[in-house]
Amino acid sequence: MKKIAFVTFIILLIDQVSKFYIKTNFQLGESVDVFPGFKLTFVENPGMAYGFHFGGLIGKYFLVIVRIFLIGGMVYLFRKWLKEGIHGNYLLIPMAMIFAGAIGNLIDGMFYGLIFDSGTVYDESIGRWIDYGGVSKVVPFGEGYSHFMKGCVVDMLHFPLVDWNVPENFPLIGGKHIEFFKYIFNVADSAITVGAALLLIFRKKAFPNGFDF
Repeated sequence: MKKIAFVTFIILLIDQVSKFYIKTNFQLGESVDVFPGFKLTFVENPGMAYGFHFGGLIGKYFLVIVRIFLIGGMVYLFRKWLKEGIHGNYLLIPMAMIFAGAIGNLIDGMFYGLIFDSGTVYDESIGRWIDYGGVSKVVPFGEGYSHFMKGCVVDMLHFPLVDWNVPENFPLIGGKHIEFFKYIFNVADSAITVGAALLLIFRKKAFPNGFDF
């Protein structure tokens, strides 16, 4: 249990500190070059990891509920495995990473609307999310820009390994902008992705007796 708690705590700490820093120091859409191929670019995501979202507020509520069930299911699995004496790092550490990532993004969606004075909000009259200007400030709990479960996830990690404005005279694609990798994400997303990848790579060691849930 200690290793699960430690991994979860460290990831959540880094995730939330980085989000608070970006939210309170960057304007929405602001981007800063850290080194070639890596930028800090502040965007807000009302939906899933890597900027994907759907269904307006209904879709957002659905994702919050899914995350809650996922976290609850993982707590059940941790208790079951530890009771059975399963302590393997190949299983518990990647699962703790996924667990921490899910909690990190759940915190944003559930509480950020209550503790920051500005954020991206959904305008039901036009059916889309509305951006804002300026830098956000932390306010007393409950006095934020929105309500419970209406906050947005803060993303900032941007790795445009290819970022090229194609010359106009270039055949077929002249004048276009080519970017790879264009997705912007956060520490929680990274933890989920890396945890899932480790489970896949070391699946035989993580599940030596097959999948027993």
